[in-house]
Amino acid sequence: MYDPKSFDDLGVGEKVTLSKTITEADGALYIAATGDFGPVHVDEVYAGATRFGKRLAPGIMVAGLCTSILTSELVGTIGVSIEDRFWFTGPVFYGDTITFQVWIAEKREENRTIIWQASACNADGLEVLKAEATLKFPRKKPAPAGGTS
Repeated sequence: MYDPKSFDDLGVGEKVTLSKTITEADGALYIAATGDFGPVHVDEVYAGATRFGKRLAPGIMVAGLCTSILTSELVGTIGVSIEDRFWFTGPVFYGDTITFQVWIAEKREENRTIIWQASACNADGLEVLKAEATLKFPRKKPAPAGGTS
């Protein structure tokens, strides 16, 4: 696990790139946990008749990987997400290897937030996901009073 960074330790432009193959097991666990039994995710016959031609991995599951990468690899676990936006720009199928890039786009001192962005592409270089979100960091705790009486 990545060491959490404080707000002051973070800089605009910091980036991490990570690849993950989206497995049937990933989808099954996500679907079981959320109840997202949409037929395009679970029914091969139904999905085969769609414009995609086969089952899709749940998009929000793929989007969730961006936030996981952010906290596990880039900024740590101190900040709290207060706004997330995702654009699903291409299909993700089970078995696809997706490369995620997550970076710090802005840092706002006045309210101790960072704006992070992400892009995810499949092995063919097709962008399948874009993201932008706001992460808020706690105020600094006051230093303890020096000495005891």
